[in-house]
Amino acid sequence: MNATATPARYSSFSIFLHWAMLLLITAVYSAILLRENFPKGSDFREGLKSWHFMLGLCVLLLVIIRIVTRLVTAKPPIKPEPPAWQMLFAKVTHLALYTFMLAMPVAGWLILSAADKSIPFFGLELPALVAPDKALAGQVKEWHETFGTVGYFLIGLHALAALFHHYVVKDNTLRRMLPVKR
Repeated sequence: MNATATPARYSSFSIFLHWAMLLLITAVYSAILLRENFPKGSDFREGLKSWHFMLGLCVLLLVIIRIVTRLVTAKPPIKPEPPAWQMLFAKVTHLALYTFMLAMPVAGWLILSAADKSIPFFGLELPALVAPDKALAGQVKEWHETFGTVGYFLIGLHALAALFHHYVVKDNTLRRMLPVKR
């Protein structure tokens, strides 16, 4: 393949980032949901909350890398090309997913900052984004929890669309992002 040819699949690095993000987001959700199985104030519950925060911040780092990678690497075309309305719907959904992946970790950081709590990050303590403000912490926490639920639907919609394209439309949408060629 020459340097100007459009690739048939995403780059190995883009594919790695995509699937790593899925695993990371799954871990973020798992940590915050599993904490409910342990008594309030217990070390294990507090540990799961810390992991939720730290992994959430990893999502923020990874999504920034993904955005940069997406901007500088070629996007393989979908073959056969879908109708314009599907392409628009895909762009809107991807924009929503990227907004979600950026906004949720920032919201978590804001919650901890406004609640005057430490922001743990693998042995480091990150600076607060805002001054302590309990009312702000409560408002952002409500938003964070609501959009956490919305995230399930966005991720589910993304997965269903990929499966729909693969099994019903039978185009290369999913194959472009699979870790192995099919």
